[in-house]
Amino acid sequence: MIVAAGAALADEIGFADLTMGQVAERVGVRTPSLYKHIASQAELNRQIVALTLAEAADAIGAATQGRAGRDALTAAAGALRQFVLAHPGRYAATIGIIPTGPDDPITVAERRGLGPFEAVLRGYDIPPQEIPHALRALRSIFHGFATLQAAGGFQWSADIDESFEWLIDFVDHGLRSTSDPGPADHP
Repeated sequence: MIVAAGAALADEIGFADLTMGQVAERVGVRTPSLYKHIASQAELNRQIVALTLAEAADAIGAATQGRAGRDALTAAAGALRQFVLAHPGRYAATIGIIPTGPDDPITVAERRGLGPFEAVLRGYDIPPQEIPHALRALRSIFHGFATLQAAGGFQWSADIDESFEWLIDFVDHGLRSTSDPGPADHP
């Protein structure tokens, strides 16, 4: 309840402005009482990150279920974009937090979040040694678009949804060309 309240508050006021005092007020307790449940602001932040990554993983996984190729790519990218737009404060928390080890809830949630994107890439027949690079590329591209949109960074007259579709076409083409060896690679 406390972590969920903190995440919701972060969406309203921004993650950078979130304090234990504000969360205590939100849940109807005095700040010292909150410390009986959450050790520190840093611990609250880490729990918000784990919650956010798990929620995003669930949304992306549900969207991609039973899809392949460009359809799966569109579903994954769209689900991430919608999640970021709906939860900009809590999503901002996910940047720069370093997991403490393999059993850290953040690590577990990160792995869950990569699963749907790895499934998307399997549909493109990406060589296994290139999967980490492709995952980073997908995250950079779709994270970048969504966070720029959430921050009001697209002020041009072009329709944002059309730009997003263009981006998906661009990525789809790039992924297909990466998995296709092409004539230069044939003897």
